[in-house]
Amino acid sequence: MHDDGHFDERVAATYDADAAEMFDASLLESTVDFLAALAGEGRALELGVGTGRVAVPLSARGVGVHGIDLSQAMLARLRGKTGSSSVGVTVGDFATTRVDGTFTLVYVVFNTLMNLTTQAAQVSCFRNAAAHLEPGGYFVAEVMVPALGRLPACERYHVFSAADGAWGIDEYDVATQGLVSHHLEVVEGRLESASVPFRYVWPAELDLMAELAGMRLRERWGDWDRAPFTGESRSHVSVWEAPATQGATG
Repeated sequence: MHDDGHFDERVAATYDADAAEMFDASLLESTVDFLAALAGEGRALELGVGTGRVAVPLSARGVGVHGIDLSQAMLARLRGKTGSSSVGVTVGDFATTRVDGTFTLVYVVFNTLMNLTTQAAQVSCFRNAAAHLEPGGYFVAEVMVPALGRLPACERYHVFSAADGAWGIDEYDVATQGLVSHHLEVVEGRLESASVPFRYVWPAELDLMAELAGMRLRERWGDWDRAPFTGESRSHVSVWEAPATQGATG
């Protein structure tokens, strides 16, 4: 399932700075607008809440937010943020951990679904999301589109970022849908590296997982601003809907 060993104190200490582009004000506003509209007057549950990048501003909009995460180090960063006291937290694996009550909205952002490195774990996550939803509720996931088309022929490696003294390299295993994201940086003359495993997953596969969990695709967009999802899209924001009445899957 979700291994917190890759999100320990060393990673948590610089996570927000390393993901600075995800804190862009316009991006966060679009993300929170999208989620708040679906949550309505209900509550929202974030799977893999991390440092609260989305949960805290969503809570500030008046949405009751609860989060699940396995990493104590990441959650400590969340608790240090202004406004975080209104965000409930449960420590656990977001693929299986249950919390009290039901929610209008369950969501997982920024490729966090891919931290579950087996298909079985990802299917379990969809079932867990569905189990928390009120009738007619929504499950939202923001996930990258696998970048296999950018791989050179017969190669496994794709350089996704390169700057002075820092590189990001994705290593693909097509046979297992495995993806290891390698981050290398020169710090005080010394090369430091960190590698995080993922399981990449196709939109159609996610739709099947939703069906297995009793949900159906409601809409899919290329981003939080609802740009059309096309063959050129590098990621997608997908919304699956639970049945309006319990047990109504047909």
